[in-house]
This record gives sequence, structure tokens and C-alpha cells, in this order.
Amino acid sequence: MTAFDELDDYLALPRVTSLTMSPDGNRLVITQSTLDDKATSYTGALWEVDPAGDAPARRLTHGATGESNPTFTATGDLLFTAARGTDDPPVSLWRLPVAGGEAEQIGSRKGGFASVCAASHADRTVLLASVLGHSESDDERIRDARKDGAVTAVLHAGYPVRYWDHDLGPDQPHLLLPDNSGDGFTDLTPGIRGSLRDAHLDVAADGSFAAATWVVPGPLASRRVTVVRIDLGTGLRTPLVDDETGDATHPSLSRDGRKLAYLHESIGDAENPPQVTVRVLDIDSGATGIEAPEWDRRPTSVAWLPDGSGLVLTADDHGRAPVFVQRLGDAQPVRVTTDDAAYTHVHLAPDGNRAYALRASYDAPPHPVRIHLTGPGAGTVTPLPAPAALPELPGRLVEMTTDAADGTPVRAWLALPHTASAADPAPLLLWVHGGPLSSWNTWSWRWNPWLLVARGYAVLLPDPALSTGYGDAFIRRGWGRWGREPYTDLMAITDAAVARNDIDEDRTAVMGGSFGGYLANWIAGHTDRFRAVVTHAGLWALDQFTPTTDVAWYWQREMTPEMAVENSPHLFVADIVTPMLVIHGDKDYRVPIGEALRLWYELLDESGLPAEDDGTTVHRFLCFPSENHWVLQPQHSKIWYRTVEAFLSEHVLGHPLDLPAELG
Repeated sequence: MTAFDELDDYLALPRVTSLTMSPDGNRLVITQSTLDDKATSYTGALWEVDPAGDAPARRLTHGATGESNPTFTATGDLLFTAARGTDDPPVSLWRLPVAGGEAEQIGSRKGGFASVCAASHADRTVLLASVLGHSESDDERIRDARKDGAVTAVLHAGYPVRYWDHDLGPDQPHLLLPDNSGDGFTDLTPGIRGSLRDAHLDVAADGSFAAATWVVPGPLASRRVTVVRIDLGTGLRTPLVDDETGDATHPSLSRDGRKLAYLHESIGDAENPPQVTVRVLDIDSGATGIEAPEWDRRPTSVAWLPDGSGLVLTADDHGRAPVFVQRLGDAQPVRVTTDDAAYTHVHLAPDGNRAYALRASYDAPPHPVRIHLTGPGAGTVTPLPAPAALPELPGRLVEMTTDAADGTPVRAWLALPHTASAADPAPLLLWVHGGPLSSWNTWSWRWNPWLLVARGYAVLLPDPALSTGYGDAFIRRGWGRWGREPYTDLMAITDAAVARNDIDEDRTAVMGGSFGGYLANWIAGHTDRFRAVVTHAGLWALDQFTPTTDVAWYWQREMTPEMAVENSPHLFVADIVTPMLVIHGDKDYRVPIGEALRLWYELLDESGLPAEDDGTTVHRFLCFPSENHWVLQPQHSKIWYRTVEAFLSEHVLGHPLDLPAELG
């Protein structure tokens, strides 16, 4: 038995979600989330991990509602945010002294705090926080008025108005500087609207300024992302990067504060997907250069080597997300990690010889590791003692590759139960990833194949056209052609999987979420090879989706009216003859609930497998009124998996299972 055999055991597994390092490199702190007593949410706690790997992990905080945003100051104190107290307190700022003792609250405001950033070599801390009005006094007055009057209305004067799962406004993100007295905050960005929305921020080592992403409204309800310099003494803003050809993200300042590395994502159009490159700005001269110009990958993070001679990058690469080192001026970076893992939260030791990160793969959830960057042991990855052991898996993971219809190699991970064999072949679930510019290359607590492997299924996790990690040409194959190469790639890799003697080709199903849900919908209207289709938060009618999603400007770059007509699943509803389980969260603003509502009605009214005359149907619609794009609450995740399992068991295995009693 493993933790994946019972959903309650799986949901109770501790989850490492972040890692940070002290400026001197001597301390590492991770955030580990655990299931609360009611099993309805997760609570984060801060743990110290020994960089040397000798001492066991040590718990630092024990707040009932959890802690987040751990950040070290230049002196080694640990800052974090937490909501402690009674009567629904706001998120406050806390400090755990390096010398020891209890954590103390050092800042509080009614609007709370979103994130914390501190200078590595100066006594300077800045905070991102939501502000109503033009000042802290305005903020308190308006918050009290809205709360006392039970007012939730928002008057919009621009776009967007929603983001993922929440309405935007009337409060807006601002950058705050704690007063020296500790009694208040100085707003460094008074009067702004959505400029710091979803901001990336880096503070210069000497604390003199911050480099922050800055959203600029564009024509026809579009937007661009620039980078500005914000003086932390005066609040004066000056542009650093303002390029009309693309967005600038992930700003990273060199230790001397004279260079800025960032990621540039070009603005795509109907013919050209966006490309991501690494760029370095010389702040004094204003000159900008492209690093790794011959590298055909999309970097996902960038950080400076301590001596300023190069950069440490991560990027998707053939079903992995390794760490790379880019020496300034080189045509391509050097891959450092060579395993099958994905790396995030990378921090560099002051000597530049080591990095610390979270490592994850489909073999293991995120856990802290040490990476040697130089010397004979370069590339060696050493796990560090974490609070919890890695879970045992209920099966094995293999890699598959086949040729697509046009001869392009297509690869996938295949998770197999231990029992799968020629004598006892496993039923197959094709699980399609979202994105669409994404990859099945790392552990997911939300989309976890091992829960279905534990129930006897083989789970195929392919990267079809549009997936990242295979170069620009691989993305271009599917750009504006969602129903073509992405679909035929999936059919090719499925053909290869069912050709294995440990897979039962007669018992197969397909499942996908978001863009994966789109492809599940498309597959349902283009083949009857699968016994069941599960579509979660899937796009159904592209002409409807584009103007109603939260970021319409992004999708309209690729989705011309012609593209929408050629690739919309709803136009093939009459060809659907496979039982479908439709799943959607009502708070999903990326793929609005209208997609599922229209799919459900047209499935029962117009499909090749419509509702019977008495209203009964083999199709099912699982709706979560309080959930978002992902369905994150543990109790609802449990309902999700149990309902999916029951639907697959009925239609793929021929064995009906009881549905969760909570569904009535």
C-alpha cells in the first residue's frame, strides 16, 4: 500500500512549496504545507534546512493559520507574513530574529501584504500590498465603509476586470516602504492603478532602488509589461526596459546594481508564436544585449552568478526543466543538471560554486537539493534533509518516443502500475496537459497520475505540438492549428502506447484540463476510439471564449476569426458518440463557466449521443460553484478524483462504482 491508494492519505502528504536562502548562504528556509484538521485547506509552516545536509530539518513557526513569504534580511533575520489573532485578522509582517527568540509582529495594515522583498546587503525592506484610494488613511476609510456597508461593487475604467479567479479592483497593488518608526508605511507608488499587478520585483543589494515589472496599457484593450527603476528613498520612477516588441519579466539585478537581466517575451501574432529570450541591460549606458542567441529554448527563470560573470537559468527541455549556466557573451548556456527533474526556486551561494533549489519530477514531489556548479563535481545534485520523506510510488515511470504524421519526434512519460504486463495489460488513460505552451515535466499535486496508476490504469503524459522544451519549430507546428498537429501528435503517441504488450488497446480513455480540456473536446468530435472522455475547464466554442476570458488580448493575437472557425470543437458536436464527463469551476475566469454550460447543453441536444426522450443521459456534468480553474480545496479535489474514477470505471472497465455520498 502507498499513500496513493487512498485519497485521504494522498491529500495528507506534506507539500514543499518554496525555498529561500540567507544572504550569507548559511541558512535555507522552506515552506511546507500540511492538511488542516478539517481537511479543507492547507497550512504553511516555515522549516530550516541545513545547506550542508548534516542536520535534520527544524521547524521555525507554528501559527494556527500558517506562514508564507519567507524572506531574509541583510542581518539574517527572517521576515514572513501571517494572519494571527482573532476576528479574521489581516495578513501582517513578522520578524524572527537571527539571534533567537519568538517571532514579533513588525507591521500591520487593514489591507494586509501580498509579498516581501529585502535588500541583501542593506537594511531595506519593501512590500507589495493592495491599496484603496491614494493614501493609507484613504485605504482604511474606504475599507471600513465597504465592510460596514456590505459593498462589493467595482466600477471599472479599463481592461482587464478579472484575473484567473478573482475580480480586479477597487484596490490596486502598490509598493510600500516601512517607516523607520515601525508605525506606518510610505507609499512609493501613490495614485497608480494596475501597473504593479502580478509584479516581479528585485531590490538592489545596497537597498537604493528596486527594479519592478510595470504594466502599461496598450491600444484596443491590450497591455505590455515594462521594467522600471523605483528609487526607494524618493519613489522616483524611471524606465529601464520599454520595448514595444514584447514584455519584460523576471528582472534580476547584478550584485553591484549596474546590470539588469530579464526575460523578453515577444508579442505573437496569428503567424508567429511568442519567443522568450534572455537579455541584459547595462543600466549606466542603456545598452541591451541578447544572451544565448543560438539557444532554442524558452527560459523560465534568470539569476546572476555572484561575480556577475554569467547567469543561472532554467528552461523546459525534453520533458525536464534543468539548470543551465550562461556565461555572458556565449552563444548558448551549458546544461548543469543532467537528471530527469525540473528545478525551481534556484538560489546561488555567495561563492558561486553551489546553488540550492527545489527539485521535482514525476518520480518525486518538490524537495530541497544542493547543486554543484563548478569543479570536478559540477552537476552533482545532493538531496538535503527535508521535514518529510518522499512518498513511495505505486508504479514505474518510462519514457516513450514516436514519430508524428509529419515525421517529427513526439515524446511522453508513461506511468505504469507494477502489475502491468503482457499477461495482465493495463487500461490506458491519455492525459493531455494544459497551457498550451507547457510541458508534462514536473510533479503536480493537482494533476497527479499516480492516483490513477494506483487504481490499475497506465497514464500517458505526452507533449504534443505547442509543448515547450523542443524548440520554436515544435511550437510553430501547432500555432494557430490547435485541432491539427496537436491532435494528430496525440493520436500517434497513443498508437505507440497501445502497441505495447502491457497496455490494453481496447480499454482506453482521454482526459485533459484547460487547453487539455480543449483537446479532449476536439478528440471527442473527431474519433470514437476512446471509451470515455473527461474534459476539465475545457474550451468549447472559440468564438465565445476569446472575448469572455480574463485576458482576451492575449488569445486574440493568435485566434483570428478564421482560426476560431477552423479549430472550434463545438462545430463537431454532432460527431460526438463517446460518454463525456464535463467538469468546471464557477469561479474560473480564464476559461469561463459558459464554455461548460454551452458544451453541456449542446452535448445533450445536438451530439451523436444526445439525451434520451425521458431526459436521462450517459454524460455527466460535475460543477464546483466555489472553485476556480484548478479546483484546489482538498475536499473538492477528493470529489474530483472519486467522480473521475467512477466515470472511468463504468465506461472503461465496465464496473460501476458508487459516487461520493456528498453528491447526493
